[in-house]
Amino acid sequence: MKHPTSDASVSDPALLAYRLLRIAGDRFGCNPQELDSQQRQAAERIAEREQQLEKLVLSSAEARQVIVNQASLEQALEEICRRYDSVTEFHAALASQQLEEADLRRVLDRDLRMQAVLELVGSRAAAVDETEARLFYYLHPEQFVRPEIRTARHILITVNDDYAENRADAALKRIQQIGQRLRKHPERFAEQALKHSECPTSLNGGLLGDVRRGTLFPELETRLFRMAAGEISEPVASEMGWHLLLCEAIQTEEQLSLTSVLPQLLEQLQERQRNKTRKEWLQARMAASQTRQPSDTIA
Repeated sequence: MKHPTSDASVSDPALLAYRLLRIAGDRFGCNPQELDSQQRQAAERIAEREQQLEKLVLSSAEARQVIVNQASLEQALEEICRRYDSVTEFHAALASQQLEEADLRRVLDRDLRMQAVLELVGSRAAAVDETEARLFYYLHPEQFVRPEIRTARHILITVNDDYAENRADAALKRIQQIGQRLRKHPERFAEQALKHSECPTSLNGGLLGDVRRGTLFPELETRLFRMAAGEISEPVASEMGWHLLLCEAIQTEEQLSLTSVLPQLLEQLQERQRNKTRKEWLQARMAASQTRQPSDTIA
């Protein structure tokens, strides 16, 4: 029995247009007509691979076992529409690819069916038990370490020769004066950040939040991770200008306990097992398609 929308050919121009519209937005942040030649070729290669995968999935016996309900289709359509600033812009994007909303509904139905088939196949994966999860935890302890985290604030005075007060010597003098005031009244750091800092974080008292290694300018990171809790730094230079750092709190590196990670670890290992099952199923479908033409095509 055919699916209600299965009369669409896999070479339907609407399918290709939809894929290019989605790939251009997801990968390149633009509409298909804005892609350069290299991006266009890359998008078309991705679309071709997706088409081959879709054909394999929707021509399977499993595809007869899934149904896409109207609510799921409406939700998928709404999610795409929300990517645009207005309904008018959404319809303009469709029109630019010679697509109508009915076309989009049809291709979304195919996408959702393919996802449902892969979910069905993945559900056949063998269940992962706690013994497997415990073994993985003890064999890979390095994967369950919470890195050192420091809660920090900063004050920034930028260097800009176009403004007298921000020339290099003036900027350094200003940050030094702020630092001198804070040595006497460190509790006023957030207040001074709000008053003097030239970074958007000033609106929140200079709060950088919980900082891990690899997220700040190297000069700032090196200084911050040498500071004691409650310490205010001397002026630190970066490509932005001069900074004062406050290390508010330190959470040291910690080995996470098995109990704390077990639920998430079980789900991660189960998802890995589901992905393995899907991959093996797809490989079997590909091998079969190379030796014979499937007789159960419904797509």
